[in-house]
Amino acid sequence: MNRLLRLAATGVMAFAVLVGPKHASAQWVVFDPNNYAQNVLTAARALQQINNQIVSLQNQAQMLINQAKNLATLPFSSLLQLEQSIQRTQQLLAQAQRIAYDIQQIDRAFSTTYAPASASVSDQALIANAQGRWQNAMAGLQDAMRTQATVVGNLDTNRAQMSALVTASQGATGALQVGQAGNQLLALQAQQVADLTAVLAAHGRAQNLESAQRAAAQDQGREQLRRFLTQGAGYQPTTVQMFH
Repeated sequence: MNRLLRLAATGVMAFAVLVGPKHASAQWVVFDPNNYAQNVLTAARALQQINNQIVSLQNQAQMLINQAKNLATLPFSSLLQLEQSIQRTQQLLAQAQRIAYDIQQIDRAFSTTYAPASASVSDQALIANAQGRWQNAMAGLQDAMRTQATVVGNLDTNRAQMSALVTASQGATGALQVGQAGNQLLALQAQQVADLTAVLAAHGRAQNLESAQRAAAQDQGREQLRRFLTQGAGYQPTTVQMFH
């Protein structure tokens, strides 16, 4: 632009020298140096404004491109896999054998099978209760091991999902994709916490059933010992003939 202005000014000065005063009255002189210079300056300013507008449009276009990148959604979703893992764990907890995770069922079992042994309970009922408690303990241990096996099986799925999410996050083109990848990583972490909670619940249930079995067995043993010592008139020595 500065070069253009210098060339225009030089041309105007050269033409003014050539014209001179002696040719001022000639009829063929129609060129006005001042007007020409003014027009050149006006055109230069207009060209500068156009250049500024072009730069502004380029900046606006780049801003729109960046906004479109920020609004682009993440092309990867791990929601389905995470939901399936949680459903598998929930199904195992819902399939708990015998005494399940139900407050009413637990209260009913501790008022019958795990109730203190009394003199009014028959020997057959004591034996049946002991057998039922043993079966409950074994079922609790089996459920705990099944839950642990399911959680271990989920580790491969969690590893694959975590790797895919980290890759998608590193290759994100906008803020929305980064946020969505972060949210899915948090969902994966929540799913792992749910698996850990399920394992702790199943393990705690098995331990509690085993502890309750031991406590009930001790109480039943005391009642059976009392019955053995108080039943009948006791031992009376007699003469016994062994051979004819």
